[in-house]
Amino acid sequence: MQRVLLVEDHAAFRQALALLFDAEPGFEVAGQAGTLKEARRAALRARPRLTLGVIDLNLPDGDGSELIGELRRRNPEFAALVLTASLDRAEHARAVEAGAAGVLHKSAEVDEILDAARRLAVGEQLMSPQEVSEMIRLAGRSREEERLLRENAARLTPREREVLQALAEGLSNREIAERLHMSVDTERTHMVNILNKLGAHSRLQALVLAARAGVVRLGGG
Repeated sequence: MQRVLLVEDHAAFRQALALLFDAEPGFEVAGQAGTLKEARRAALRARPRLTLGVIDLNLPDGDGSELIGELRRRNPEFAALVLTASLDRAEHARAVEAGAAGVLHKSAEVDEILDAARRLAVGEQLMSPQEVSEMIRLAGRSREEERLLRENAARLTPREREVLQALAEGLSNREIAERLHMSVDTERTHMVNILNKLGAHSRLQALVLAARAGVVRLGGG
């Protein structure tokens, strides 16, 4: 009997999955959770221990990849299937690096989800060694890119951060200049410096990179 942990913050979707697995021979839903904290608690309570997890990545209190790594270290026989709405391959790669056996999008057909679970239950691999290797390389590149972005963002001056925050609030270059009591030419000079430091090719790209680095709050909130 496969004892399944469902980790998904949308309760209706999670409960629908629970019905599917409980109706499937050889599977039993042993725990449900909507957050990492709840999932950790459910995993500790489960007796006998869990053998399969269907886990979302974007949870209210963190990344589901963390949980996959923890559960796999505690029980190397535990198999994790990621079921996510994210299309970010770097996120998928981090999950595989943490030990996920496969990644499915939430738009997958019910039969596809159950088939993946059945294959894991009998010890089949959902991904080839080559696919796993490529995912792990991608995860490494993603971490390196994030490290470089943080280093580049750390080079921004307080004034450049103010310019970026004003840009995040939707202000034009003239409005930014007025708010920060500078000339439009000075604002443009700051923006050129920002683009160079972040390695961006446009104001929009600079804004996205700054948001990823935690330099600005999009929407000004």
